[in-house]
Amino acid sequence: MNKLFFLLVFLPFFGFSQSSIEKQASSQKDYLITGNVSGYDNGTSVSYLNQQTQVPEKQTTIENGKFILKGHLPEPTFIVLVFGDQPPAIPLFIDNSNIRITGDKNNLDHLSITGSKSQNDFAELSKEMKPYESMFAPDAPKDPASVAAVEKISENFVKKHPSSYVSPIAIVRIMQSSENSVLAEKLFQSLSKEVKNSQLAQYINQQLALAKINPIGSEIANFSQTDTAGKTVKISSFKGKYVLIDFWASWCGPCRAENPNVVAAFNKYHDKNFTVLGISLDQAKPAWLNAIHADGLTWTHVSDLKGWGNEVAGLFHVQSIPQNLLIDPSGKIIAKNLRGEALNNKLKELLK
Repeated sequence: MNKLFFLLVFLPFFGFSQSSIEKQASSQKDYLITGNVSGYDNGTSVSYLNQQTQVPEKQTTIENGKFILKGHLPEPTFIVLVFGDQPPAIPLFIDNSNIRITGDKNNLDHLSITGSKSQNDFAELSKEMKPYESMFAPDAPKDPASVAAVEKISENFVKKHPSSYVSPIAIVRIMQSSENSVLAEKLFQSLSKEVKNSQLAQYINQQLALAKINPIGSEIANFSQTDTAGKTVKISSFKGKYVLIDFWASWCGPCRAENPNVVAAFNKYHDKNFTVLGISLDQAKPAWLNAIHADGLTWTHVSDLKGWGNEVAGLFHVQSIPQNLLIDPSGKIIAKNLRGEALNNKLKELLK
């Protein structure tokens, strides 16, 4: 699955006194974050981390260990606080509440954060997920026992908190660890109406719609196309092997950058019942053949040289490349869009 970018809400700091801010926050249902974090010099910045750009955006400064942030949220949301533009970043899930953060610079992992029900829910989920958080990176290995544990934790959390704006994160964890779209869809439908309409839940809904295209567990559709010598190649001829169906093109920069990873996987596992079938969205045959030779792609290649009109790409609703499907020896789709180390990890798991 692609990396999830949470929407962060950036709001200006207003230089009111604490008592006047608390009064306004209460009447307007704003959020108010009051911090008392010792160990920082006066003037140290307190920023939100913009996850789109990975750049901290300054909101206020610390004076005598204290800082205040105020604003209004259209819905409870995820933010990341950074002190002095230095790690570690502090993830928070806040709502329009009076939130207090206390602690020490030298122990930021154990800050006390109180006053937000959303943050309490987030802390509960994060604590349960902590043993498995290394699995949520796109290229991370995913052992079956850990995947099952993540699914169970997520399912229990959503059932317990169907009206929590944190519950969509539990569903995201399923999609990151196992791509179990059936369970993710079931849990999504159990969310309250308000949570379903949240921006994070709408992101999940889009991903679920994509997951229904070439779903994992489905039989690969039968297709054929001609290879570089003009001979017809049928996908059914690969039955009995694990096959990576790789959609690419000579003109596609990201595809060419990914090719060394595919070559490494092919060289490592091709004598262990694994192969690759390249499907090119090229139009010019010389460019296609030159790229195959230049990149050392020694597996079977097919194309109808119709570019984005490639009939097999259309059959599988391919709208961007690189893209791939991994099928098992029976012809079932068992993984999608394995790139980098993720491909090697999956094949290592399957072909021990």
